[in-house]
Amino acid sequence: VQLQASGGGLVQAGGSLILSCEASGISWGASLEVYSVGWFRQAPGKEREGVTCIRSSLDTTWHADSVKGRFTIVRDNAKNTVYLQMNKLKPEDTAVYFCAARRGSLSTELCSRPVAFDHWGQGTLVTVSS
Repeated sequence: VQLQASGGGLVQAGGSLILSCEASGISWGASLEVYSVGWFRQAPGKEREGVTCIRSSLDTTWHADSVKGRFTIVRDNAKNTVYLQMNKLKPEDTAVYFCAARRGSLSTELCSRPVAFDHWGQGTLVTVSS
């Protein structure tokens, strides 16, 4: 599975952005819905952290406390794409954002852990100015 993240850019605090994560190379007979997909971010000098995750099949979601009520993750299985809608952006949201996927479901704990995911896209930079 190959993942392509896009949609990053420069935005003022309080603004919105939509990131996209498009998957390709999914095995025959499967679709993106059998994969759990997560968004992670990494700010300069900091470790990569989990932002949000949508689990396979039932599409239940997990969000980091720092983004609850502001970020929404949704998937469009027909387009093999997962979106991250980011509203009310803050300067502390500035980071390189990565999407990742893993076939099958994940527990709440594993949704936030990079090691739980097998496939990664390249990052897309989000910069929020104050």
